[in-house]
Amino acid sequence: MLPFPPPAARALVAALLLSCLSALASARDMPGSHALATAHPLATAAGEAVLGAGGNAFDAAVAVTAALGVAEPQGSGLGGGGFFLLHEAATGQTVMVDARETAPALAHRDLYLDPDGEVIPGLSLDGALSAAIPGMPAGLVHLAEQYGRLPLADSLAPAIRLAEDGVPIDSAFLQMAAFRLQALRDGADAALIFLDAGDLPAEGALLRQPDLADTLRYLAEQGADGFYRGPVAQRLVDAVTVAGGIWTLDDLEAYTVVERAPVALEYQGARIITAAPPSSGGIAIGQMLGVLAAGESPEGEADRVHLMVEAMRRAYRDRAAYLGDPDHVSIPVSGLLSSEYARELRSGIDPRRATPSNELPLRSDAAPGDLRFLARESSQTTHFSILDAQGNRVAGTITLNYPFGSGFVAPGTGVLLNNEMDDFSARPGVPNAYGLIGFEANAIAPRRRPLSSMSPTFVETRDRVAVLGTPGGSRIITMVLQGILLVLEGEDADELVRRPRLHHQYLPDRIDFETGALSVAVQRDLAQRGHQLNPQLRPFGNMQVVIWDRSEGVLQAASDPRGNGAATVIDVQ
Repeated sequence: MLPFPPPAARALVAALLLSCLSALASARDMPGSHALATAHPLATAAGEAVLGAGGNAFDAAVAVTAALGVAEPQGSGLGGGGFFLLHEAATGQTVMVDARETAPALAHRDLYLDPDGEVIPGLSLDGALSAAIPGMPAGLVHLAEQYGRLPLADSLAPAIRLAEDGVPIDSAFLQMAAFRLQALRDGADAALIFLDAGDLPAEGALLRQPDLADTLRYLAEQGADGFYRGPVAQRLVDAVTVAGGIWTLDDLEAYTVVERAPVALEYQGARIITAAPPSSGGIAIGQMLGVLAAGESPEGEADRVHLMVEAMRRAYRDRAAYLGDPDHVSIPVSGLLSSEYARELRSGIDPRRATPSNELPLRSDAAPGDLRFLARESSQTTHFSILDAQGNRVAGTITLNYPFGSGFVAPGTGVLLNNEMDDFSARPGVPNAYGLIGFEANAIAPRRRPLSSMSPTFVETRDRVAVLGTPGGSRIITMVLQGILLVLEGEDADELVRRPRLHHQYLPDRIDFETGALSVAVQRDLAQRGHQLNPQLRPFGNMQVVIWDRSEGVLQAASDPRGNGAATVIDVQ
């Protein structure tokens, strides 16, 4: 049975000022133990070591992030970016640290178009021209300096050791390297680091990255200047320029982390704190919850799935039309999250018929993208969840975008660059690598941050606190939605990460679902309503969850069995 709110659920879904969402003040706000879940055992060990050395959740987040970039280079690294959702127990402050990449100053809306105005295949995915200016190094420095207890060098030390000593190559690395083999071969330094004479290395072979260790040392010793200025910056710009990219030293020097107020929602008596633009996750999740709460909850499973899918469809439609970098475009947040709009969306749902996506208008000046496009899912991006003994917590979702990002490593740096420029709308209505379409709000422009689906999230009820998130491209948002609903149903962390998932994203117009998510009878019913069903042979997502049951004084941590991660609860003496 899929999670769904009870009939009594009536939610006011709104973006609230975080000053109105102070932490619940009581003695229960000190868990007394640490808990963390990450996508790689060595990253979990790095976080555990920093916590054991007296660091807090924010120091551990630095250690985990850096270690993931070394041990799981297909998903994240210094050449990428991400969002860190933070809660500081002592102050009650909750904030999103936006370390999302930015477009170079020379970027323009036609960057990936040919003379006829058509998108050039692969240009926004492979090589130096696909890379935006990384935000991850600045994000790590910001976490350490503004929120951590330990020196940055202490928190980066585990990652430096991993880069020097080597990390055993696992099946997840090999699967993604096979998928991106040509891009890695085309990036000469990437091939030297990640391949063996141009072919896949053996499973268990040690991946050593001495140049990356040196770059991490520069960062540890000099802070942001160790990456964005000086010899590392010069090597990055020189390499990108030679390879046909458009970075400048000014682009690197101009990069800044932005602290943003998260999207804060009230739903079914819970507080849900999640990612703000340039993530599309918080607004889309708020819209979906609003639609679910705008009327009576259906009793039958097929009816519940139908309503959930139709809510997903409409939220992703609005994602394409309205969302982008809030520093460059005006986003009607209050309108999109209003209860009035939720009721309007709900009233347009036929309970017995799927609404074809091409019947839902986007904007008067835009046409839907290609309905035949097949969105591809990959294991790129990564997530971790941390809660320390004092009640500080971090949900971090970090990425290079596609597996191994652009496939381009700047010689002498060990830094594998992202291909986040593909997350912009290269041309109105044309889908990106995940089948997501966009328009003017997410057009390429200088120094703009591309729209993202990353959705690190906190769920707070009277008795429970959950820290969760997942990778998964365009499917991140719907997976987090289903995770939220499971938290509210009272599921434990292990069951939450195991539960089969489903997804709809407006275009392509279909329901993707894992084995076990829908019974045969429900599939038959949905097909009769006009839904196109697309069973997935490969599972999707890699959710990392920490749950603190304050009423029982119990901490839980769970890592998705679909991945190779590790979760732990650490008693503090």
